[in-house]
Amino acid sequence: MTGKPVMVAQRISIFPLTGVILFPGLQVPLHIFEPRYRALVSDSMARDRQIGMIQPRGPGDPPALFDMGCVGRIVDVEALDDGRYNLVLEGFARFRVLRELDVTTPFRQIEAELINENEDDQALSSIERASLERESQRFANAQGYSVDWDSVARLDDRSLVNGIAQIAPFDAAAKQALLEAEGLTTRADLLVQLMQFFGRRDSDDPRVTLQ
Repeated sequence: MTGKPVMVAQRISIFPLTGVILFPGLQVPLHIFEPRYRALVSDSMARDRQIGMIQPRGPGDPPALFDMGCVGRIVDVEALDDGRYNLVLEGFARFRVLRELDVTTPFRQIEAELINENEDDQALSSIERASLERESQRFANAQGYSVDWDSVARLDDRSLVNGIAQIAPFDAAAKQALLEAEGLTTRADLLVQLMQFFGRRDSDDPRVTLQ
C-alpha cells in the first residue's frame, strides 16, 4: 500500500510554453530570446537556478495555466552576446499551482505545492515493462523512428516512462495528462493507450488529437 505524495509549498518563477513538458529526472534544452524570459533566467541564476515549466491552457494575455507543471534546475547555461541564452533545464519535482502572485517582474510567479514522489510508485512490474516496450517499438516503427532499443532496455523504469512521455509526439492535452498521472504504473498505462490512439491516425488524417 502506497502513501500519498508529500506536498511542500514554494514560490516559483514560471516559463509557460505550449507542448513542452518537463519530468523529474529528465532534461530539456531551451533557447531564451524574449526579454521577459531573459529576465527570468538572469533572476534565476542570481537566486536558486530554478524555473517552473508549465503549459498555458490557451490564448489570452496572460493565458490561463494548467494546474500542474514541473520545476527544473538550470544545469548548463550559455549567455550569448546579444542577451539571449541557451540553457539546459533538469526537472526535479512536479508542482501543483495554488495561486498566481501579484508581482512587478516581467515574468510570472506562482505559489505552488512541490510534489515529493512516493518511491514505492516508481517501478513497473515485469509485465507492465514488457507491455510498454512492445507498444513503444510498434509505435516507433509505425512513425518511422530509428531507436537504439538495446540502450532503451538498459533504462530504469522511471527514465523509460518519463523519457517516452517527454519526447512522444502527442498533443498538448495528452502531454498534460501524462504529467498529471500519479505513479509510474498509471503513467505507463496511459502511455500505452496514447500510443495506440495516436498510432491509429492514417495518411488522410494526420492531425488526430486527444481532447
